Amino acid sequence: VYNAAPAWGVTVGDALGVPDPLLTQHLHQHRGQTFSFLGIRVSSPLSLVVNGRRPPGSALAPPCLALSNPSAPPPPE
Repeated sequence: VYNAAPAWGVTVGDALGVPDPLLTQHLHQHRGQTFSFLGIRVSSPLSLVVNGRRPPGSALAPPCLALSNPSAPPPPE
């Protein structure tokens, strides 16, 4: 589940409803072996239904801004 807070999750045995899943076929090759599996991406834990209820707002990870500028000169030492 993308954008889930580190302290939030589901456990084995939970009933999970996924209203708008994005199903993706993954195909990877590594050292002569092929690995193929399906993945379901959910953009937010708040869109799920877990055991008949929506997760609390605390299930959503806080935003994090990361900036980079490869063409910027290195900082002075």
